[in-house]
Amino acid sequence: MRVCFIISTLLFHVLMVVPAGAQPRVSVAIDLSNQRMNVYVNGRLRHGWDVSTGRRGYRTPTGTFRPKRLERMWYSRKYYNSPMPHSIFFYGGYAIHGTNEWRKLGRPASHGCVRLSRSNAARLFELVRRYGPGSVRIAIRR
Repeated sequence: MRVCFIISTLLFHVLMVVPAGAQPRVSVAIDLSNQRMNVYVNGRLRHGWDVSTGRRGYRTPTGTFRPKRLERMWYSRKYYNSPMPHSIFFYGGYAIHGTNEWRKLGRPASHGCVRLSRSNAARLFELVRRYGPGSVRIAIRR
């Protein structure tokens, strides 16, 4: 009986402190023409980073997406088993992920994925993990 009272009291306090629908949101805005990513948390700019997207002959998909799968470390099955640390898959095999080719950030250089420095990819990965993929929107524009 006492356990039920404690549980119901805790549940009441949780429901009163976190109103329904007040889930935090993360927005990732990627501008292909500027090779930049801005990350907003609850509408406020948190990060601005250089990226590399699809080079000539390859495209990065445009549109609005949600994360489909997170992989702390992934290896490309299509491109020479290349490492893709902190991958956030958002459309088929396309992902936002870290790269060792940080000197190419700020210009198109990928096969279509969105590349970030390894440290920035880890930061974004943790944000998506913390808030949940359902609370994240990824918008990619030309």
